[in-house]
Amino acid sequence: MLRTTFISIISVIFCMNLSYAQGCVAIRGNGACGGSMSNLIELSKSEITVFSSFRYFKSFRHFRGDVEEHDRILNGTQVINISSFLDLGISYGISNRVFLTSVLPIVFHIRSSMYEHGGNPPNGLGDRNETSSSGLSDLRFSINYWLLEPGSKNYNYSLGFGVKLPTGDSNYKADFYNQGPDKNETLKSVVDQSIQPGDGGFGLTLDLQTYHLINNHFGINGSLYYLFNIEETNGILTRSGSSEFSCPDQYALRIGSFYNFDNGFNLYLGSRLEGVPAEDLIGGSSGYRRPGYAVSIEPGIGYNVNNVSVNLSFPFAMYRNRTQSVSDKERTISTGVYRHGDAAFADYLINFSVGYRFAKAGNHGDMEVKEVFKNI
Repeated sequence: MLRTTFISIISVIFCMNLSYAQGCVAIRGNGACGGSMSNLIELSKSEITVFSSFRYFKSFRHFRGDVEEHDRILNGTQVINISSFLDLGISYGISNRVFLTSVLPIVFHIRSSMYEHGGNPPNGLGDRNETSSSGLSDLRFSINYWLLEPGSKNYNYSLGFGVKLPTGDSNYKADFYNQGPDKNETLKSVVDQSIQPGDGGFGLTLDLQTYHLINNHFGINGSLYYLFNIEETNGILTRSGSSEFSCPDQYALRIGSFYNFDNGFNLYLGSRLEGVPAEDLIGGSSGYRRPGYAVSIEPGIGYNVNNVSVNLSFPFAMYRNRTQSVSDKERTISTGVYRHGDAAFADYLINFSVGYRFAKAGNHGDMEVKEVFKNI
């Protein structure tokens, strides 16, 4: 029982639920590990963890800056994105302190709008229709290293590096209605950036993770993740043909506290910041993107039995900001008229994950856990 409650400590906050999805701001699921950190924490040499995580959201609230445009819902012109993400992953322990992780992400999107299908009223047809996309997203691989020997202290820090491959379709096309000069044609064209399965760029990832046990029931933990997209744009023109899609950076920061019970259940309460910057840290930042970020409060619950870990969390957005993009700033300078695009955000997300650790025969980690609690 001691071992299972300790396993639950790390599971809720770490990378198993880095669910970057906030609607029209194209924050994709690029968690550094993407799996059940509860099993990774004790992953010994040659041991394997398999995991799956599911994320869901519905975005419909439009923001320009941090000001919500309430009229969009009142007038029925809001864009609605319904997105689901399924990550399938596996981790392998090279040693007690080093592990490799690969994640196979699959996405499902439905986007409902008026402006893409004839235009918003009063100048358009006011005909709401849907586009959708699905399939493989961008594969992710990472290597992580615990700075301290697991079990030697009541705290630890992990440093991880990884790559993101452009395996997802970044030129996904679907039917758009009420097109053409007379708005009576149905044409197949590229879907919005927010529901493209991939961003078309090769990326490098950096993640930091930490936990600190206060006692055998309570502790704090956190994670920081950043995706460096190397390419500036992916060569795919937007539906209007005015520019190419950008390959933006992404980031996420999470911190929280947990309480674990002796029966295997645990509770978590934390906060998260996640977003897409207007300008990348490496290379240029041209092309079409919707930068922005969201700050959320995140309650969660988990349960662990034997080598199985199950977790559920519900991040609720407390603050949302669609920041000004590089193209917005350039158009503001060139025209003398202030330009600031909008984006739709979700009220909440649903994150669910399950992981299973294939432990070595006779290796249950009990001694390591007891050694940890000696230091508390």
